[in-house]
Amino acid sequence: MSDTNPPSRAGTVVVGAGAVGCSVAYHLTELGAEDVVVVDQGPLPVTGGSSVHAPGIVFQTSPSKVQTKAAHYTSRLLSDAGVYDEVGGIEIARSEERMDFLRRRVEWATSYGLPDPQLLSPAAVTEYLPLVDEDEILGGYYSPTDGRVDGIGALRWYMEQSDAAFYGGVEVTDIDTTGGEARAVETDQGRIDCDRCVVATNNWGYQTGQLAGIDLPIAPVEHQYVVTEPLEELSGAGSEVGTHTEGMEVPGNRDIQEQMSEGPHRPVGRDQDNSLYFRTHGDALGMGSYNHETLSVDPTAMGTNSADRQASVRGFTDRHWTTPTHRSREKSAKQAFDELLPAAADAEYEATENGIFVFTPDGMPAVGETAAVDDLWSALAIWWTHSGGYGRILAEWMENGVPRLPSGKVDTGGIHVRRFEPHAGETDYFVDRGAKRYEQVYSIVEPRWQPDDHRGLRTSPFHDRQAELGAEFYQSGGWEVPQWYGSNADLVDRYEDQIPEQDGWQGINRSPIAAAEHLHTREKVSMFDMSTFTSIEVSGDGATEFLQRTCTNDVDVEPGRVRYSLLCNRGGGIVADVTVVRLGPEEYVVTTGGGNSPGIHGEWLVERAPATVSVDVQEGARSTVGLWGPNARLLLQRVTDADVTNSGFPYFRAKQIYVGEVPVLALRVSYVGELGWELWAPVEYGRRLWDTLWAAGQDLDVRPMGGGALESMRLEKGYRLWGNDIDTDADPYSAGLGFAVDTDTDFHGREAVESVRAGGPDERITPITLDDSTDIMLGGRPVMKGGEALGYVQAAEFGYTVGESIAYTYVPSEYAEAGTSVEVLCEGERYDATVRDEPLFDPGREKIVR
Repeated sequence: MSDTNPPSRAGTVVVGAGAVGCSVAYHLTELGAEDVVVVDQGPLPVTGGSSVHAPGIVFQTSPSKVQTKAAHYTSRLLSDAGVYDEVGGIEIARSEERMDFLRRRVEWATSYGLPDPQLLSPAAVTEYLPLVDEDEILGGYYSPTDGRVDGIGALRWYMEQSDAAFYGGVEVTDIDTTGGEARAVETDQGRIDCDRCVVATNNWGYQTGQLAGIDLPIAPVEHQYVVTEPLEELSGAGSEVGTHTEGMEVPGNRDIQEQMSEGPHRPVGRDQDNSLYFRTHGDALGMGSYNHETLSVDPTAMGTNSADRQASVRGFTDRHWTTPTHRSREKSAKQAFDELLPAAADAEYEATENGIFVFTPDGMPAVGETAAVDDLWSALAIWWTHSGGYGRILAEWMENGVPRLPSGKVDTGGIHVRRFEPHAGETDYFVDRGAKRYEQVYSIVEPRWQPDDHRGLRTSPFHDRQAELGAEFYQSGGWEVPQWYGSNADLVDRYEDQIPEQDGWQGINRSPIAAAEHLHTREKVSMFDMSTFTSIEVSGDGATEFLQRTCTNDVDVEPGRVRYSLLCNRGGGIVADVTVVRLGPEEYVVTTGGGNSPGIHGEWLVERAPATVSVDVQEGARSTVGLWGPNARLLLQRVTDADVTNSGFPYFRAKQIYVGEVPVLALRVSYVGELGWELWAPVEYGRRLWDTLWAAGQDLDVRPMGGGALESMRLEKGYRLWGNDIDTDADPYSAGLGFAVDTDTDFHGREAVESVRAGGPDERITPITLDDSTDIMLGGRPVMKGGEALGYVQAAEFGYTVGESIAYTYVPSEYAEAGTSVEVLCEGERYDATVRDEPLFDPGREKIVR
């Protein structure tokens, strides 16, 4: 920490000296970065942000691999630093539904490598947590390495151990982004010119983004915490409250910091059935509640510290503690705690707060370099639980170009700040969605759950037709995407004997219609709406050379040829998989998925293009129909004069054709393993494209097909989906995509990719099928051999054509041979399974190339 004014020049400026900002600065300097400066508007280390009023509880287990890995790294780092109390963590169940959820916790922990996850009986829970009324619970989940971070102690450790310079009492007033680059941070104590800037202000994330001219969807919300007076039942623990912050400048109420600095001596606990958590504070008990209506805070007016309060703390609202206001909870926090922890029922509270923290619209962090401003990095929506891990991930990304932890590369599709849709920065939208995520934070969220607010934001030109056909719409990237169509209900009877029932958790929000659409497409012809997919036009002098440098495959092919390729980062991690279409000497169309693809994949190309090359990411600019099935050629030939025979229009070729009057870029490719085409048309022609194909195919029994059928069909064929089966934590060879690598081209990440090829991948993706069950497996569930986890389910569905339940997983290469017997743990059941060769469907490609 420094008592002087900040310098006028730095290599990196980190805005925010809380858990995340300090972690980023520490890890940057550990990796060799120089001239790192950290500034915060509050005093150091007690800044007034959420890092110093939080109870610091760390529960590591998450359905998300990257969240779990980040949390575990945090616990190890801060344990070694001596600022982490490894007392263990116990999540209790007060309902059968929660007990089922805790079994999922064990499975996720097993998949992602947390040590010794355990289910506990009620009696075992109360051995660890004797204040809990055993009669109130059905059991618990115990993670021995969970615990609590000493917030102020951890911040001091970061500041003492890092070579970065830290400055408190410095208000950031502007961020200079002249020319689209982070050039300087303006403060009330002068300008700091810099090469790059990190936004780590969490509760102030939206406001800090506004200084740089960008809309970061960071929604602050309040939640409650109380600390009791000393309890007789905890009298042996003692207390040092009153000594923790001696000599420190503490804004607002010092009692909060004193209480939060008092560590636990028993496992930290959660009662998620009532949206509650708790821990001991020496001889007192701390109790936290999400069990109240969402108390959103205006993201434009977080404010600053004052003599009366810290900026991230609001006054305690007794009504939200004593009255049920949460839409999904029958009891108030006070009633639920009194029943669970009767020793605290009549205790007075020595400290109370409504503390502020943040959510994004999807509840995940916002990490990485922003698209709008080069060298401006986001490290937002991160709690103490994951702060050490994400500090390391971001520092590796900034310094070495590869997001990773010491355990290996990490997947970034679900955390990248660029994943958000164009509308996500509108305040009403992200505040509402953040409020919903708050409401769900301890809820059991069903598979394939869908929001009911802010719907209909993005619709394809086919939407009205789809609605008429009874489409069941899911929202993806803001788009309304059909999953199945009610008009196809008659197909269920036709294929009834091929569609096994799905019960229990796996069967929620599913329909047998999706299975029937799969089988119909294999037999006849279907139309799939691909308008959410992204097309990227690349043209200009040097376009070929540019794509040769960015794509792993050789795309210097004759016009009209199509190539499947990958984009890789410096470490060989897969940033995207793309289809590259050459239209002319220096003219290409690159297609990729929807959702987060425009922001992540499109911008990855944009920022690497030379001045002579235009990269136009056409999000929503085209209407696209996937026309697939054995009768696809017959239907298409009826509506075009182009030659679409196999010899006239071979597989992986492209043509500009007319479908009726509609100008179309037709690609002979298929994501379902059937004969077919992708038909890309300008968006204004979309309705006519749909109607023309629909009318021409009635006697062929053409049907609409939804996303449910797409998933099962692509898994039968072994086609990858970025963000599910492949991401930045996988390389081309472990992902089984070595055929998309041409090492004669000098592409980005080639050295790392060639290293894997030379030595062979440590793990490989493979399909497995269940030996004697038709149940569908769920993502994140462990794949076992001899009692040890080999990997986990990346994606799974029932293969209605092959008649088997399919799961894809990465396993160590020595276990990836076909015929290897494994087990899958899912919903508390053990399923025998077998490793298989891929693809499971049409390995000779007779269906797709005919």
